[in-house]
This record gives sequence, C-alpha cells and structure tokens, in this order.
Amino acid sequence: MNEIEKIKALETEIAKLPIGYISKKMINGKIRYYHQWTENGKKVSKYIKKDDLESLQQQIEMRRKLQEELKTLKKGGISYHIQNIDFDCETNVIAGKPLSAMIQGVKGWKRRDCYEQLKDYLYSEQNDRVCLIFGLRRTGKTTMLRQAISDMSYSDFSKSAYIKIRRTDTMAMINRDLKRLFVYDYKYIFLDEVTLVKDFIDSAALFSDVFASMGMKIVLSGTDSLGFSLAMNEELYDRATSIHTTFIPFREHSRLLGIDSIDEYIRYGGTLRAGETEFDNPEVNSEDASFKDDESTRRYIDTAICRNIQHSLACYEDGSHFYHLYSLYEAGELTNAINRIIEDMNHRFVIEVLTKDFKSSDMGVTAANLRKDRDPERRTDILDRIDTSEVTKKLMEILDIRNKEEQTVGISKSHIAEIKEYLKLLDLIIDCPTEYADPDVEPFEHILFTQPGMRYCQAQALVFSLLQDREFSMLSELEKSYVCERILEEVRGRMMEDIVLLETAKAKQDTFRVFKMEFFTGEFDMVIYNTVQNSCEIFEIKHSNKIVPQQFRHLIDQDKRDLTEKRFGTIKSTNVIYRGEDQILDNGVHYLNIENYLKALQ
Repeated sequence: MNEIEKIKALETEIAKLPIGYISKKMINGKIRYYHQWTENGKKVSKYIKKDDLESLQQQIEMRRKLQEELKTLKKGGISYHIQNIDFDCETNVIAGKPLSAMIQGVKGWKRRDCYEQLKDYLYSEQNDRVCLIFGLRRTGKTTMLRQAISDMSYSDFSKSAYIKIRRTDTMAMINRDLKRLFVYDYKYIFLDEVTLVKDFIDSAALFSDVFASMGMKIVLSGTDSLGFSLAMNEELYDRATSIHTTFIPFREHSRLLGIDSIDEYIRYGGTLRAGETEFDNPEVNSEDASFKDDESTRRYIDTAICRNIQHSLACYEDGSHFYHLYSLYEAGELTNAINRIIEDMNHRFVIEVLTKDFKSSDMGVTAANLRKDRDPERRTDILDRIDTSEVTKKLMEILDIRNKEEQTVGISKSHIAEIKEYLKLLDLIIDCPTEYADPDVEPFEHILFTQPGMRYCQAQALVFSLLQDREFSMLSELEKSYVCERILEEVRGRMMEDIVLLETAKAKQDTFRVFKMEFFTGEFDMVIYNTVQNSCEIFEIKHSNKIVPQQFRHLIDQDKRDLTEKRFGTIKSTNVIYRGEDQILDNGVHYLNIENYLKALQ
C-alpha cells in the first residue's frame, strides 16, 4: 500500500470512530461519566452507562492514535501532492498541486462568522442546491473559498477544483468543463467571480438543475451581489443557499483585525482590506485601508458598486431590467449617476448632522469646559468668539453649491428610486426604522450605511470643502482646525448612533423590534421593543467618554416615557451608550461602553 492509499484508509477508519472525549463529574456524591463532543458549533453531552465505558474509551483512544498517524503521514509533504488535471479544460481550472499551493497562504487565518454556513452546505446530504457567496469587494469571499478547501480531508481535496472565471468565459465553456470534472469524479467545485460571465444570470439554473442534482457541490462566488439577487429571483429560485459578506459588524471586524476602537471602525469599517494578508497585524491597517482618503473611496465606489450594477443590468435579459435608467446607460452616465446619488445621500447626512447637532446645547457645555481647561495651553474661548449658527449656515451653503455644480445630468425621482433599490440589493444601505409620537408627522428618510468607512470618508471630504471658502479662510488656523474637528466629531457621533441601531436591529430580528423614537421635541436614539413580553428598553447614544446629565435628559423626561410605555409596554431599562466605562448611576441610568455593547451582540 502506497502512502496515498494509507491516507485514504486512515481517513475512512477515523470516520467510523466516535469523536470527542470522556468527562468525569461528581453528582450527589457519585462519579458519573459523560461522552462530550461539539456538533454544529454546540457542545453535546451524553451519559455513559457503566457497561459501555471501557469500550468507548478504547474507541476514542484508537481515534486519537490514528489521527496522530495521519498527521505524521501528512507532515511528509504528500497530503496534497496528487496529480494535476491531465485532461484539457477550456476555463481556468485549478486542482491538485497548483490548488495545494494556492491555499497555503490562508492556513491559520481567522474565519468570518458566516464561514460555518459554507461548511454546512459542503457537507450536508442535500442535493439540487448551489451555494452563493456574494458581497462587495474586499469582504473575504475568495479567502473563504480557499479556507474551505484548506480545511478539507485528503479524500475531499482530491475531488475539489477551483475555477477562476475570466470575462472571456461563457456558460457553454463552463458547462463542458463541469461535465469533464464530473466524469473524473470531482465533487466540490468552486467558481470564483462567476458573475463575470455575460450570460450567467439568464443561465444560472444550469448549476442547480444539472450538476448539483448529479451530486456535485457547486459554490459560486462574486462581487456582483445584484447579479446574484437577480439570478435567485429567476433562475435559482428556491435552489440556492446564499451567504452575504458585505456587512461586517464591529465585533467581527474587531476579532479579525484586532481593532477595538469604535473610532477606527468608523474610519475604516466595511472591508477587510486592511487585514487581507495580515489579519493580526494592526500596523498595516491605516496604510492599506479602502477608505483612507477621498480618492480611494471614490475608486472603491466606482469599481465595487457602480460598475457591478451596470454590468448586472446590462447582462440581465439583454438589458431589459434598466427601465428608467436606460437613457443614462446609453449616454454612458449611469456609473456617474450612481456615484453621485451615493455622495448625495452622504451629503444630506452631513447637512442633517449640522442642523440637528452642531447647534445643540452641548456647544455651550463644550465652550464652558474649554474656558476652564486645566491645561493653560488648551484653554480657549474660541466658541465664544465664533458665530456657530453663521458657520453652520455658511458650510451648508458651500456644500449645497458644490452639489449643484456637479449635477451635469438630470436625474429624476424614478432614477433615484431604482438606484436605491439596487443599493439595497447590494446590502449597502437599509432604511432606518423610525417611530413617531405624532401620527400625523411626515416620515423623514434616514438611510443607514453598512460600510461606515465609506460614509465617514465622504463626509470628511465634504466638511473639508469648507476650507476652500474665502471667508472661512480668514479665520485663524486654530479656529479653522477647531471648527472642522468639531463638525467631524458630530459626524462621528451620528455615525455611532447609526452603527448601534443597525447592528442591534440585525442581531435582534426574531422577537424584537429596534427603532428610533421621534417626539414633538427630542428623540430616543434607540428603542428595543420585546414583542413577546410587551416591554422595552430605551437608549441615548453619545460619542463621548464622559458622563453629563444632559446626555440622558430625554430618557428621564416623564412625558416621553409615558408616550413610549403607552405604545411599547413597560420600560425595563434606561441606558446611555458611550465611550467610557460601564457603570450605573444613582438614578438607575445604565452607562454602557460602546465597544463592549457591540461585541456582546450575537
């Protein structure tokens, strides 16, 4: 028996033996033994009868010895040294030694939270389904494919093939190659960037109806989320398992990149580019980040979002899905229109921040604190000398002029509605859930971005356009710097609100409703309503590491509490999420650290 045959025999024998270990517990003065193992991420425990104990111990020990023997064999460097594909392929099919080399770089890398969904698909007994992994660029899709192959047993690896799709490939070419792979007993097929194929959306059923039904496990990956959404609604309806990678919550971003600061997440959150090659090296983050400046952000929006939307719509049913956007597409202005609408949403976000926050009473508190700062060098009366309302008005005028100057193409409400719908399919934006105390109030559109780094960088670029204004440039450098930083601080504060609301809503989708609560004057930044118990928790969210009574003034306003309890049941807790330490005040208000709060969400 050669070494390869020995590996196959060992893997077969190991699969027959029980996994896990035996634990001993003292219960009511008696020793009891339990067989424990992990299944689907959960610990399972089973009581062992006395007569079965010795046999189970021997089997578990035998499994351990065989695993050690298998590990020793694989250390000899032959585990993935199988023959390369020795038949002609029309697409870029990688298997054998080249595939082994391709997966070496991801060994030891941390896994995304959604990685277990991919494993569940690969090793489930269900056929007739394909697995779709889609999301914007730099969110870990290709890495997941390589990790899944890297984690395979030798026998499964020997039946795996990776196909890197090119723009010149066609579904006919892929069909012929998959038939060849099936004949040679390949079972696990990973097609990366499959949406580059022009006729993919209209022919995607080929993968599920033919090859998946034949027992092959087909994993399709790509950056074109819209293309996959269209395919799922048409060709792959009810025959696909989908894994979305675009949304990377703070807890996962922190775990993968080793970044525990909410401000760093605001600056760069949304992609894994910073840790694409070095997950545990925070030193590379600022240099490699997708959203390090306005230029990199524009480039990302253009390549990762705009072009993909345009590509999908052009390929889907020969472009018939364009509807109102077709005139923009024919004029070559669709990408610019998409980009401008994204910028306009961020523009409106900045204006809203300025009108609601920059003129708030917190300014007076800040002015007083600056006048009496303990450090004489930092002590200043700058806010007493600056007309903040005039500065705010001036900035709004500048931003509005800037926006109007860029509108070279007329964009109708229909254009905006369709593009926003596509951005939702890309998992880039969602509508912020909001409740109003006044039933007659006209709802205000508030959009949450799933990629905070993109929003912050564009907001930062808009704010710094203020520096180009001649009147503003007459202020001292200290005044200019302070006003810009003050505005950006308000932007970070509002973004922190959006992040908490978005991540809480996604984490509590079953028995809870999560929303903002708007009153005649003031608001609760977040309400978590338990629909089963008819009770709620209320929150203010502050980008501060200090405790100030004004922060919770709305939360303890009895009129607002009464209006809330009338609709959403008893208020169980009153909370302020901020950047300081966890603590409870004498009045019962809970102060919760933002990083701890987001990491605790599941």
